[in-house]
Amino acid sequence: MKSNALLLDMDGVVLDSMRFHVAAWMKALSEHGFRVREEILYLYEGAIEPDIAVDLFSSHGHLMDQERFHSVLRRQKEIFISGFRKEVKPFPQVPDILSQIKREEVDLALVTSSHKDILEAVLPENLLRLFDQVITGDRVKKRKPHPDPYLEAMKALGMNGDSEAAAVENAPSGIKSAKAAGLRTIAITTTLPADRLEGADTIISRHSQLLDVV
Repeated sequence: MKSNALLLDMDGVVLDSMRFHVAAWMKALSEHGFRVREEILYLYEGAIEPDIAVDLFSSHGHLMDQERFHSVLRRQKEIFISGFRKEVKPFPQVPDILSQIKREEVDLALVTSSHKDILEAVLPENLLRLFDQVITGDRVKKRKPHPDPYLEAMKALGMNGDSEAAAVENAPSGIKSAKAAGLRTIAITTTLPADRLEGADTIISRHSQLLDVV
């Protein structure tokens, strides 16, 4: 089924950035006395909110409360911006693939839980220009896995009941968000294996496959 709109997550889909976000999380958590498995950070990508963090990170005698979480989050952003932002690059095929999809008159939206300051620090301007709409985490009341980010993007694109659209995600929270918004969902195995992405309608292993499924 041909889509006339494609909505993409940023970290792990457009940008090869998740390993740097995870490294920053690991360091920030360690500085506050917490130890977590990397897989947890990949599984909860885009959905680490205060209420989730309290349950997720409280272990080994260390209790995560909302105040401490916000301290960890501020530190994570500092570490990411100062230590890793220059390392972040688009996945090699992405610019050409998105340009090709754009030439097919498909509307493009970027839908990310990252805030605007992070996006501006890591997303190249030439790539940003390809998107008709950009929704960042600070533009919505509820981030992924809630449907709000995708609903906001669909509204911004002027989508109606006749629109055929698909979302591209790489983590369970993004898949849940897109599905809850009524979107066909394509998962790509850039950061997690296929068995962790089973909620998606289609699972791909390479960005080039987007040209076949969109």
